[in-house]
Amino acid sequence: MSIQAYQRASARAENPREAEYRIFAVVTGDLIRAADRGRADLTALGYAIDRNRRMWSILAQDCAQEGNALSTGLRAQIISLSLWVSRHSSAVMRDGEDITPLIDVNRSIMQGLAPATVLATQDA
Repeated sequence: MSIQAYQRASARAENPREAEYRIFAVVTGDLIRAADRGRADLTALGYAIDRNRRMWSILAQDCAQEGNALSTGLRAQIISLSLWVSRHSSAVMRDGEDITPLIDVNRSIMQGLAPATVLATQDA
């Protein structure tokens, strides 16, 4: 079995929470690498910021849907975070604001989404 076939099969076997965790991990990894490179690599920074902003925009759109199963309060908080991410992302690109708060927010969300196996390895 090729690696790509395994990845496709693995992605199909994920539950929604695991898929969200994985997406956050990939996007947050991009942000961390961009932070390490700093403004010297504006292409990587712009790419990471754009992916993060798009991810949060999709989350907000999903939360705005009437059939979303999350509580109204949690949906409102996610939409609010999405708006903040958009504003702060613009400030990072335009004004050179620190990218770290975006990473911190994503990491906090990841902790809430983390499968038990991930949490167990972090506690060890």
